[in-house]
Amino acid sequence: MRLQKSDPHSIELCAAALVRGEVVIIPTDTVYGFSGIVPESEERIRRIKGRDETKPFIQLIAEPEDIALYSDSSLPPVIRSLMPGAVTVIVKNIIKNAESSFIPAEDSVSGLADNASCGTTTAFRCPDDDWLRTLIRKCGKPLYSTSVNRSGFPVLTDIDTMEKEFAAEVFCIVDGGEKKEALPSTIVDLSGGTPKIVRQGSVKIDL
Repeated sequence: MRLQKSDPHSIELCAAALVRGEVVIIPTDTVYGFSGIVPESEERIRRIKGRDETKPFIQLIAEPEDIALYSDSSLPPVIRSLMPGAVTVIVKNIIKNAESSFIPAEDSVSGLADNASCGTTTAFRCPDDDWLRTLIRKCGKPLYSTSVNRSGFPVLTDIDTMEKEFAAEVFCIVDGGEKKEALPSTIVDLSGGTPKIVRQGSVKIDL
């Protein structure tokens, strides 16, 4: 099923599907991506992308301040000034202890840093897109975001091609217009104390 992003019911339809554990293809402020609610949809997304898919997924949040719910890491002013936007930050997870009822970022999702141990870091991004941030709020949890492609194959950018390839495996594809020339987010690793650029994307950062 294809929905128009401009459809007044698109957020409600997507949110209801995501809360049920469905996977959707949606436009972000960068590129299109598979999205699903954290943590319930992780295995479903991995099955769609293919059995060789082992990379951790970025988690989309509604507000930059939401990072504090999952991590004690502080954002450098230069990074915070670029959020919401096309900047992903890798931060250390808060570790749950026996005396705390706090639920940290999903332990099965590691960050993207080479020096990260499984479950110790998570990559978060707050998109600069009101439609998407409203969707995240309605779901009440972060949303996974990962490129639209089978593992090992090129990333798809054309809506018609996405529909032919994945329509039977996702709840819907939200059409937000042309994004063929869009770049992914810039990824900054904050987990080691000193910020490090992992990927230069659409936002250029000099540290």
